Amino acid sequence: MPIRWTDYRLIAALLLAFALVCAAQAYAYAPGLMTWDSIRQYGQALSGDFDDWHPPAMEWLWRQLLPIAHGPAPMLAIQLGLYWSAFAGLVVWAVRAGRRRLAIAFAIAAILPLPVVLMAEIIKDSLMAALLLAASAILVAIPTRGRPVARVIALILIVCAATLRFNALPACLPLAIALLPASWRATRVRFGAALLIGTAIIAAALPLANRAVGAKPSGVGLSLVIFDLGGITRFSGVDAFPADDDVDDPIAVNRHCYKPERWDSYSWWVPDPCPLGFDAMDDLFKQSGESPYRHWLGAVLAHPVAYAEHRLTHFNINIRFLVHDEVERPVMGRIPPNDWSFHLTPNPALTWLDRGARWSAHTPLGWPVWWMALAIGLLVVAPGLPSRRLVIPMALSGLLYGLGYLPASVACELRYHLWTMLAVLIAALIAGADMAGGAWPNRHRLLIAIAPVALVSILCVISRLT
Repeated sequence: MPIRWTDYRLIAALLLAFALVCAAQAYAYAPGLMTWDSIRQYGQALSGDFDDWHPPAMEWLWRQLLPIAHGPAPMLAIQLGLYWSAFAGLVVWAVRAGRRRLAIAFAIAAILPLPVVLMAEIIKDSLMAALLLAASAILVAIPTRGRPVARVIALILIVCAATLRFNALPACLPLAIALLPASWRATRVRFGAALLIGTAIIAAALPLANRAVGAKPSGVGLSLVIFDLGGITRFSGVDAFPADDDVDDPIAVNRHCYKPERWDSYSWWVPDPCPLGFDAMDDLFKQSGESPYRHWLGAVLAHPVAYAEHRLTHFNINIRFLVHDEVERPVMGRIPPNDWSFHLTPNPALTWLDRGARWSAHTPLGWPVWWMALAIGLLVVAPGLPSRRLVIPMALSGLLYGLGYLPASVACELRYHLWTMLAVLIAALIAGADMAGGAWPNRHRLLIAIAPVALVSILCVISRLT
């Protein structure tokens, strides 16, 4: 569709708004909002001595940026560049397609406080979300046929994203399959082959990247094992930990240590480490020669109900479902103490963005469960929409990634769900534009689609008011 002069003006106005918000974002959070995790990663980027507790691929990238500038600023530039470029691409695509209202909706979505602040955090979740967002923008913009170079670039971005989180597969796979030419998935056999090959490549990305940069094993998986053993012990009333002669009453000790929202009480960095914590368990497993994962599996099989109670209790907090008080501060407000004296300088932009993000977290915009319920509804209506090739993979990516935290999570920070929020938001805007254009689902399908998000909204509000 040819672009009119008014369309150029709209694009220019929206991109100017992006530039202003990006400038305010960069000014507010300069040199980049480092967290405890990224402080540790920066130390390894400086030394070149990587381990796999946090994604070494990110540390390797950070190390390559040191000749440009020390500190978090180069990483902040990459995250913001990917984020704003992706939304700019979505806006331009929408205008070129004659969907001016959708372009404005994309612009509003881009400046929502929560993603703006979370994207200023130098953390694997934000970088992964930025990479997937850029890949999604390419998916949206390319036609159903052709553009092999664009498809390859998007697939590379997805594989890069997969090196940043051990649970990235469910987020990456739907997008990767959608980016393949239609002929590659035209039959069930071809689709199955694409699914298997895509799964293998994406699942291998993290371990191969770790090996490529020479990252040493840190035993990070033990954190999940310990957290689950603590949960099983708490809910079953039976000691699920390996025998430890130094702990007289493991059940009573664990009752003091176990917190369903996060595993940190078992770590070594808390002021009063749990006697059943990481260092003690690591020593016990090494001394006995028993695999911690085999011990974990035995405990799960012996106490499946207790394991389910623990996992569901944690997941409920993680997705902000039936909770009453604020789980924790939804966004970081300062850089923790560090050896390099990096800090945020108080300024009005920081105050307003932080306040807006914290306020948003008390609305459905900050409830991951609400976004997941919305994704389910989108998947119900998507088969009848003209843009189903976009809505289905985006909604599925966000939903599956959010659900992935049910079996494999040890904390409940809101940043974990940044990609779920962004993916489902974009899918919802595209689906809404389709329906506004006349592609309205039948009444029965629409009621089924609305039910999950309506039920979740009601239950969330009741839980927070009681």
